[in-house]
Amino acid sequence: MFFSQAGARPRMWEASPSEHKKWVEVFKACDEENKGYLSREDFKVAVVMLFGYKPSKIEADAVMSSVDPNTSGILLKEFLDIVRKKKEAQLYRNEIRHIFTAFDRHYRGYLTLEDFKKAFKQVAPKLSERIILEVFRDEVQESFTMSLRAADFKEQDAGLPWWSGG
Repeated sequence: MFFSQAGARPRMWEASPSEHKKWVEVFKACDEENKGYLSREDFKVAVVMLFGYKPSKIEADAVMSSVDPNTSGILLKEFLDIVRKKKEAQLYRNEIRHIFTAFDRHYRGYLTLEDFKKAFKQVAPKLSERIILEVFRDEVQESFTMSLRAADFKEQDAGLPWWSGG
């Protein structure tokens, strides 16, 4: 996709002190037996509390397999890192959605070549039409369509997981 080719990746995001405190409180609330870590089920409850959805089996498996095998679950430091990455990915998807929506003036869910040209003329008026056509062609070849669907932004979406950092 053009954004990743251009280097537009989720920026390193830091939680506010109050948000960080909330994450720690959720960790402690979900670690009911004060084990010092979250089990798989504890983690699922924490995600519901913070993000409002229950993680799929695939998502939970991936997270659990990414933690230190010498521990019995997700330690606080790991949990905070997982939540931060999730929040970064969420903000990045929202930013992409916002940009796409601004360019999709006719609310069709996809961009035509004309939409693409108008968008680039707005944000980069000195960019040559040849470059704009090349970018559009590359996008069409890569994705076959410039459509944006709600499924592309679901937390449980396949593709690169938000906790992988990649």
